[in-house]
Amino acid sequence: MSLFSQLAEKPWTPEQAAIDDLHNGGEFSMPVPQVGLRVFIGVASTLFTLFIVVYVERMVFSDWQPLPEPWLLWVNTAILFASSAGLQWAWVSADKNNIDDVKKGLYVGGVLGFAFVVGQLVVWQQLVNLGYYASSNPASAFFYLLTALHAVHLMGGLIAWARTTYKIQSGRSLAQTRGSIELCTVYWHFLLILWIVLFGLMLFT
Repeated sequence: MSLFSQLAEKPWTPEQAAIDDLHNGGEFSMPVPQVGLRVFIGVASTLFTLFIVVYVERMVFSDWQPLPEPWLLWVNTAILFASSAGLQWAWVSADKNNIDDVKKGLYVGGVLGFAFVVGQLVVWQQLVNLGYYASSNPASAFFYLLTALHAVHLMGGLIAWARTTYKIQSGRSLAQTRGSIELCTVYWHFLLILWIVLFGLMLFT
C-alpha cells in the first residue's frame, strides 16, 4: 500500500472498521519489567563499551603504568560466580515450585553479592596503601572508575534482590514473585559477564 493510500484511509468507514477490529489491541507480549531490564542492560552495555574503548586507546601512551593485580580480585571473581549461581538456583527452584530452595538460592546470591562489594572495597584499600591513587596515573584512574561503576550497578541489583527477598519472606506466592526472581537472576548474570570482561581487560593489558 502506498503512502498516499495510507494517508487517504478513512477510519470511520465500515470497511476500515472491520480491518481495525482484527487487531486485538496488544502491543507487547513481553512484560514491561522485562522490557525495562533489557533496555537498561543495553544502555549499561553501551556505557561500559565506551569506557573500554577509551581505556584501550589511552593505554598506548607513555604515562600508562599498569597496576599490580591483587590476588583478592581472583577471590572476588569466584564469589561473584557463586553469587550468580545462587540466584540461578533460586530461579530454577521457582520453576519447580520449591519455595525452600528459592529462599536458599536468594540468600546465597544476595549474601555473596554483598561479599563481592566488600571484597572490592578491600582491594581498593590495598592499592591505596601501596600508593596507587586514582590521581597517580591514568591506569589507576581507569581501574577505580570501572570497578566503582560495576560496584554501583551491583548495589542497584542488591536493592532489587532485597525487595524480591522481602516478598518471599512476607508470604507472597511463587506465582507472584517468579518474575522478580527471573529479573534478578538475568541481571546478575549480566553483571558477572561484565565483570569477567573488565577483569580480563585489566589483567591482560
